Amino acid sequence: MKFILAEKIAMTQLWQGEERKVATRLKVGTCVVLQLKTKDKDGYEAVQLGFGAKKAKNITKSLKGHFKNLGNFRYVREFRLDKADREIIDLNTGDIIDPSSFAAGDQVKLTGVSKGKGFAGVVKRHGFHGHNATHGTKDQLRMPGSIGAGGVQRVFKGKRMAGRMGGDQVTLPSVNILAVNTEAGEILIEGAVPGVPGSLVEIYGKGELKISKPEPKTEAATVVEEAPTVTEEKPVEAATEVIAEEAAVTTAETKAEEKSE
Repeated sequence: MKFILAEKIAMTQLWQGEERKVATRLKVGTCVVLQLKTKDKDGYEAVQLGFGAKKAKNITKSLKGHFKNLGNFRYVREFRLDKADREIIDLNTGDIIDPSSFAAGDQVKLTGVSKGKGFAGVVKRHGFHGHNATHGTKDQLRMPGSIGAGGVQRVFKGKRMAGRMGGDQVTLPSVNILAVNTEAGEILIEGAVPGVPGSLVEIYGKGELKISKPEPKTEAATVVEEAPTVTEEKPVEAATEVIAEEAAVTTAETKAEEKSE
């Protein structure tokens, strides 16, 4: 099992020979393993990943302690693992998920949050046909019509009516990867992907998960700056000698005056 987090960029098109295919660009960044959950300790097997960048001032102290100086992440998501996957995949805290795990032609599962469209009527939300535009119809073209049975005298639960549309978690069970650009960190998915540009997308697939270990941190050598040596200049020495001579002359004069008195 392989998995990674990505950010939706925009939709585009890709030509394969004479066939044009609609595609969605996904930006795949660095996914760092933050925590490994086990069945003995947490009750289930999962891998927790951190993705995206966020300002340090907007991160709480508890999250900073949880990140353990691995980075300032915007998103934190978990991927459930089966027992067989847990035995095969060798993960440790701080490992980096490599986007090269995915290749063109792979079938993957995507999960994202659809666009929020606000309050919508039944025609837009559920695809109702609407009423006839003639023969006495007035102000009822896009109305739902009757919503309850005659004998029960109530509305059944789950009735399709107007309400909030979008903003739901949507999963596409099988989509194709058209191309993978490892250097740019982009994956092209065939068709549309739920969500607005900049939203988070979770990618699941079957196959080997490639992991890159973090580089060891090397401590920089501390450079001690030596204090500059102060050298006395000759003019200063000459000035002190002159002052000493003048002081000796004055003391001699005062002694001579005292004897004469």
